[in-house]
Amino acid sequence: MKATVQARLRANLLVNLLLVGLISQCGSLAVSAAGAQDAAPPAACEVPAYLLATESRLTKVADVIKDGKPLEILVVGSGSTRIPSSADSSYPARMQAVLKEKLPSLQILVSVELLRKKTAEETARGFAKLMEEKKPALVIWQTGTVDAIQSIDPDDFRSAVTDGVAALKKAGADVVLMNLQYSPRTETMISASPYLDNLRVVAQEQDVPLFDRFAIMHQWNDQGIFDLFNSSPGPELAKRVHDCLGRALAQLVINAAAAAPAQRQN
Repeated sequence: MKATVQARLRANLLVNLLLVGLISQCGSLAVSAAGAQDAAPPAACEVPAYLLATESRLTKVADVIKDGKPLEILVVGSGSTRIPSSADSSYPARMQAVLKEKLPSLQILVSVELLRKKTAEETARGFAKLMEEKKPALVIWQTGTVDAIQSIDPDDFRSAVTDGVAALKKAGADVVLMNLQYSPRTETMISASPYLDNLRVVAQEQDVPLFDRFAIMHQWNDQGIFDLFNSSPGPELAKRVHDCLGRALAQLVINAAAAAPAQRQN
């Protein structure tokens, strides 16, 4: 019993350290050739079409767009969903702004439900009540980080996500799954691959789009657009990263709702 308690305490400590690290890293991203990027347009972090392509359609969203009704979107996430003290610059807010630009005749309403340190199973348990309160047409579920940190059995993780997606669909919402953010600083501390793979499996089995945040950020890091290893302070750079993510996410939503060929982000 004592060993179990100690193990849980160590796991909680690791969760705290890694989540703080991920959040602070998101708020302190350094950019190579920063001076050049200051004047660069958003296209500097464009995302290739294949990373925003999906065969899964957001039928509820498509109906809302067709009928010209308000599009209500709920983002269910954790600490990396928001930029501390700058919510208007976080990716949900930036996604909302871009959707308003691309769908000017629609009212776009985005709300955020932050569930810090919750595993996929713990989050999914509350979906029925959450959906009854919010009634969104689309739920964007960011998940996997806490499960990876706590080394939750990957099969249990997959089952929890499957159950969660089923609950959201049953409540009448479209679903987009979003995976972990890429962090070279934590690659040696957590094993992300099983959780990334299982999210892809669930997305395919449940026929829902997957926003591959991990692959997108990995590519930005590899291309030198953002140095995700650098720990130098830079809140303005975090805003750029979230802006880029918001733009990419908005494009994925539009692609999946219209069932049109994915276009390069602009």
